[in-house]
Amino acid sequence: MIVVRTIAELRTARRGLPGPVGFFPTLGFMHQGHLSLVEQARRECASVVASIFVNPTQFGPNQDFHRYPRDEERDLAMLAQAGVDLAVLPTVEEMYPGGDATRVRVAGLSEVLEGERRPGHFDGVTTVVAKLFNLVQPDRAYFGRKDAQQVLVIERMVRDLHFPVTIVRCPTVREPDGLACSSRNVYLTEEQRAQARSLSAALRAAEAAFAAGERDAGRLRQLARDQIESQPLASIDYLSLAGEETLHELHGRLEVPALLSLMVSFGDTHLIDNTTLAP
Repeated sequence: MIVVRTIAELRTARRGLPGPVGFFPTLGFMHQGHLSLVEQARRECASVVASIFVNPTQFGPNQDFHRYPRDEERDLAMLAQAGVDLAVLPTVEEMYPGGDATRVRVAGLSEVLEGERRPGHFDGVTTVVAKLFNLVQPDRAYFGRKDAQQVLVIERMVRDLHFPVTIVRCPTVREPDGLACSSRNVYLTEEQRAQARSLSAALRAAEAAFAAGERDAGRLRQLARDQIESQPLASIDYLSLAGEETLHELHGRLEVPALLSLMVSFGDTHLIDNTTLAP
């Protein structure tokens, strides 16, 4: 595996990669969810590129940029073993040179749900992903469905700016207890971790009711909410049942595929999860 840290090194290494090229950008601190993206990219592409970059522009002033878990040596070993051909580890100075003033913003989709609670977050995500797409020039880019809103925002950016890259949505990978894989899971105490299982339980409760014929959006939301509110350490940031492609909240009888998504806090740790309910 080739490891590069500068834009010049990346461009030189990229020229030697056979296509199609698959790419997945990460914040690092690898887990099985990341490795599942490598596996799918490896099946579909001749070359696989991964980036590790804790992007400062997607963290707010009171968020966990400096606390975000980092373990470069472990991450590189995991990527190499998984079959990544090129790992990109740029510095902040490389990605945001002095005087940097340009941001990419996807209006509408970026301003609801997580975007409403983390102003500017998705502007940081789309800006850094646009930079990385420009540098890596991938044919396919892989993103996990756990970050459903992020995937929608990036897909809209790719469409609107005519990036020649196919976005591939990959299934959410879960821990044995049902908790969605996330680098932030390491923040949880043992008691918080036990109660965090309520996120996947909430989704399963709604899925089961939907499969049994329930179509009322309000009742489906409440079923999910009841699961989480039964846990004393859980605080709901949002619980949404919205159009899968628009993120507009749905009311009354569901007639279109709906994204049930939620963000729940345990202390200072915010966890997200989601599922799709499709008539």
